[in-house]
Amino acid sequence: MEEESAPNNEKKAKRGGHDGFISSGDELEPEQPMDVSDAVELVIVDPGALDVDFNHGRIAKIENLEGLTQVENLCLRQNLITKIEGLSTLTTLVDLDLYDNQLTKIENLDSLVNLTSLDLSFNRLTKIENLDSLVNLKKLFLIHNKLTKIENVDHLVNLEMLELGSNRIRVIENISNLTNLTSLFIGKNKITKLKGVETLVNLRTLSMQTNRIVKLEGLDTLVNLDELYLADNGIEKIEGLDKNTKLTTLDLANNRISQIENLQHLVELQEFWFNDNKVSSWKEIDSLTLLKKLETVYLERNPIYYDASNPLKADASYRRKIKLALPEIKQIDATMAQSMVG
Repeated sequence: MEEESAPNNEKKAKRGGHDGFISSGDELEPEQPMDVSDAVELVIVDPGALDVDFNHGRIAKIENLEGLTQVENLCLRQNLITKIEGLSTLTTLVDLDLYDNQLTKIENLDSLVNLTSLDLSFNRLTKIENLDSLVNLKKLFLIHNKLTKIENVDHLVNLEMLELGSNRIRVIENISNLTNLTSLFIGKNKITKLKGVETLVNLRTLSMQTNRIVKLEGLDTLVNLDELYLADNGIEKIEGLDKNTKLTTLDLANNRISQIENLQHLVELQEFWFNDNKVSSWKEIDSLTLLKKLETVYLERNPIYYDASNPLKADASYRRKIKLALPEIKQIDATMAQSMVG
C-alpha cells in the first residue's frame, strides 16, 4: 500500500469511524487462505464475566460459550473464524465484535435481541442479511467487505451509526427509515450520486470520501449536519450547502474545484480541507475571510501552493500569504500557524 503523507494521516485520525479507521482507507484485504493448523480452542475461564476478550487469539471456531450467563461484551476480533455460530445462548450480549475474521455470511444472530453494537468489518461478506431480530442495534460496522448493495437494514430504526466504507456499493438506498442516524460512513465505494439521504434529518456526520460523486446536491434537509467529508471525488463546484449552516468541518480535498465560493453562510465552520484542488488565484482566499470561527485550512497542492516560476516547487511565501489573508487562523495544512509567524 502506498504510504500516505503526514497531513493525510492527521486528517485520517480526525475523520475516524470506528477505532480510528476511516471508511475511505486503502487497507488491503488478505485474500489468501489463512493457516489454521495452530488454531486454538475457545476456553472460558470465568463464566460470570461481563466482558470477554479473545482478541487475536487464533480461534477458528466459536464454541464452548454456553456457560457465559451474564456476558455483555464479546470481542473475537482478529481471529480465524469462518462462521457465525455458537452464540444462541448469549442473550445478554450488548456488544459483539467479529472484526477481521474470515466470515462469508451473516447468520445465527436471531437470539441476540439485546445487541446494541455489532462489528463485522474486515470480513468477506457479500450480502447484508439476517439482521431481522436485532432491532435494538445502535451501531453497525460493515467496513471493508464485498457488499454491493445496501439492503435489509431499513427496519433497524434505532441505528445511530452505520459504517459501510470500503465496499462495492453503487447507490445509497434502503435507509430512508433510519431517521435516528447521526453518523453515516460510506467512503471508498462506487457511488456516483449524492442522493438517498434526504430523510436522515438527524445526521451530524456524513462521510463519502473516495467515491465517484461529481455534484454537491441532495443535502438540503440535513440541517443538523456538523461534519461533511467528500474528499477524493470528482466535484467541480461548491454548491448545495445553503441549508447546512451548522457545519463545523467541510472536507472537499482532492476534487476538481477551482473557486472557493458559496461558503459565506457557514458561519460555524472551523475546519476547511481543500488541498489538491484547482485554485489558481489568491483572490479565492478572500471568500474565507467572512468565516470568523475558521481555525484550520488545508490548501496545499492547489496551483497557488506552487512557485509561479517553478510549478514543481512550493512557493516559499505560501503560508505567509495565507496568514496575512486569514490572520486569526490557527493551523495551515499540518502546521500550527503560530510557529510560522516571524
